[in-house]
Amino acid sequence: MSEISRVASFGKLNGLAYKAIESATVFCKLRGNPYVELEHWLQQLLQAEDTDLQRIVRHFELDAARLAADMTAALDRLPRGSTSISDLSSNLDTAVERAWVYGSLMFGERQIRSGHLVVGMLKTPSLRNALMAISRQFERVRPDVLTDEFTTIVAGSAEEQLGARDGSTAQPGEDSGAIAPAQMGKQEALKKFTVDLTAQARSGTMDPIVGRDEEIRQVIDILMRRRQNNPILTGEAGVGKTAVVEGFAQRIVKGDVPPALKDVTLLTLDIGLLQAGASMKGEFEQRLRSVIEEVQASPKPIILFIDEAHTLIGAGGAAGTGDAANLLKPALARGTLRTVAATTFAEYKKYFEKDPALTRRFQVVQVDEPSEEKGVLMLRGVATMMEKHHKVQILDEALEAAVKLSHRYIPARQLPDKAVSLLDTACARVAISLHATPAEVDDSQRRIEGLETELAIIGREKAIGMDTTARETLCTGLLAAEHERLAGLEQRWQEEKALVDQLLALRARLRDGSKPVEGTGSTLEAAADAATLATEGTPAAEPEKTREQLLAELIDVQHRLATLQGEDPLILPTVDYQAVAAVVADWTGIPVGRMARNEVETILKLATNLGKRVIGQDHAMEMIAKRIQTSRAGLDNPNKPIGVFMLAGT
Repeated sequence: MSEISRVASFGKLNGLAYKAIESATVFCKLRGNPYVELEHWLQQLLQAEDTDLQRIVRHFELDAARLAADMTAALDRLPRGSTSISDLSSNLDTAVERAWVYGSLMFGERQIRSGHLVVGMLKTPSLRNALMAISRQFERVRPDVLTDEFTTIVAGSAEEQLGARDGSTAQPGEDSGAIAPAQMGKQEALKKFTVDLTAQARSGTMDPIVGRDEEIRQVIDILMRRRQNNPILTGEAGVGKTAVVEGFAQRIVKGDVPPALKDVTLLTLDIGLLQAGASMKGEFEQRLRSVIEEVQASPKPIILFIDEAHTLIGAGGAAGTGDAANLLKPALARGTLRTVAATTFAEYKKYFEKDPALTRRFQVVQVDEPSEEKGVLMLRGVATMMEKHHKVQILDEALEAAVKLSHRYIPARQLPDKAVSLLDTACARVAISLHATPAEVDDSQRRIEGLETELAIIGREKAIGMDTTARETLCTGLLAAEHERLAGLEQRWQEEKALVDQLLALRARLRDGSKPVEGTGSTLEAAADAATLATEGTPAAEPEKTREQLLAELIDVQHRLATLQGEDPLILPTVDYQAVAAVVADWTGIPVGRMARNEVETILKLATNLGKRVIGQDHAMEMIAKRIQTSRAGLDNPNKPIGVFMLAGT
C-alpha cells in the first residue's frame, strides 16, 4: 500500500482523468468486479472524446479494433460476482503516482494527463507488464519517442485546457475540485461548505425569534466556558432547535451578547455539501479537516452550527467516512473549536450516548415543546413576516386558534412547528380566495363539464339506436340542478366580493393612511380611491365620516358578511379563527362548526343536549356532564382520565 495520500495523488488528476476514474468505479460495480483495475480506467479513457491516450493510439498506429477486442477480453478475465467494490487496485495507485512524477518532473506540468499515465506505465516495469497483459498493441508505443515528442503528439488534445482536480492550476474564481492547500488561507473550505447565519441575520431575512430566551441564555453560558464549550440542542422534531440558533445569531448582530461573543461569526456546516461527490476514500475526512483547520486559523472567532449532528457519526461508512466524529473530538476537548450541535432525543441516545468520549465534549440543552401561551407569543413574532409575504391581514384570534387547535387536534406534531404550518396554510388560503375562483364554484363548473360530456356520449349512443331515455332524463335533470346551483354560488360570490371589498376599504381608512391589504379586484380599488378623495376633502356627495361612523359601518358590513357566509364562506377577507379552523377541518376531518362554536356554551349545555339524544336518563346524563364540566374547568388532576363511568341497569 502506498504511503502517499490517495487524496493528494488523485487530486492532481485533471478533470477528464478524474471523471474517467469515477466512471471506471461505476463500471466496475456494474460488472461485479471486486477491485477497480487499470482495465476499467483505460476503457473509460478510450471511450472519452479526444484524449491524450487516443492521440497516442493514432500517432503510433495502434489497431483500434484489435485494442478494443483485447480490452474486452481483459475485462472478461477479471473475477466477478462481487456485490460491492473493495478498493482501488494497487496498480492504479502506482500508476497515478508514477504519472505525477513524470508529469511534474519531466514535463513541468501541475496536473496529471492521460498521456502522463501512459508514459509512467511504459517506464515502470511492473506497470508495463500489466499494460502488455491487457493488449500487445501497446508494444508499438515507443517510450523514448513518446517522451521526446510528447508535446507534438498530444497537441490540440481536449486535456490541454483542463486544470488539476485539487484546483492547484485554477485561477481565482475558476471552478475546481477539492480544496488545494494553498487556498486554505482564503477560507475556501468555509465558503464552500458553510452558510453564514450572522450575515443572514444582519440582512433581515430571518424570522424574528420569540419565546426561546432561556435556551439562548443556556447556549451563551456554555459557549463562554474555556473548555468543552459546546452546547448540543436536543428535542423532538419541530420544537424549534434551529430557531434557538437563529435567535442566537440575531443577538450577536444586535450586540446583545457578552463582549467575548460580539465579534463572533456563526456558520452552519452543511453536511450534505461535505458528503456530495466525496466518492474517494478519505475525501470526506479531508474536507472536514480543512473546515476545522480554517476555523481554528481564522483571525475572527467562528462558531460552527452542526444541524442533525448525528449524521457525522458513521456518515457514509462505505466511503471510509466513519471516523468523521473522531476528527472533531480533539479540537472540541481542547476548546479550540466551538460548535453548537442539534439533534433529536432519539438520535442523541442512539449515537451520542453510546460514545462516552463524544458525550463529554457536549453539554445538553433541552428544547422542550412550548406551552400554548408561549406558542402564541412565538406566532406573534412571525405574523408580521407572514402578512408581508401573503399580503393579508392576520387577526390575533387566528394566532391563538392556530396554537390551540393544532395542539388539540394534531397531536402527532410539535408546537410551534405545527402551529406555524397551520397559520401559513390559512394565510395562503385567504390570499388565494381574494383573487381566485372559489373551490365550490370551480367544482360546480367541473361537474357541469362532466355532465355535458356524458350527455354528448348518450347522444352518440342514441344516434345508433340504443335505448338511453332513462339515462338522458337523469343526466338532464342533474345538469339543470347543477346549473341552478352554480348560478346561486356565482351570485353569492359576487355579493361576498362586494362586501369584502367594502370591508377592506373601511379598514384601510381606519388605519389612518397605512397601506391597505390587497382586495379582490377593481371594486376595492374604486372604493379605496373614493375613500381617499373623501379624506382629502375633495367635494363629494356626502360629508367626511367620523371614526365612530366608520366603525359603525364596519360593524354593519361585518355582520352582513357573516350572515351571508354562514359556516361556509366563499371569500375569506382576513385570516381569522374560522380560516384556521377550516384548515384543521381539512387536515383532520373534524367539522369546522364543532371547533368554531363557543366551547364554554357547549359545555354548559352538555346535559341538556345529551338529554335530547338519550331519553329518560336525565340523572345519568347530569352525572356525566358534571364530570366533563369539572375536567374542562381545570379542577381535576391533569394526569387522571376525564372520567371513568360504569353504566349499570337492566
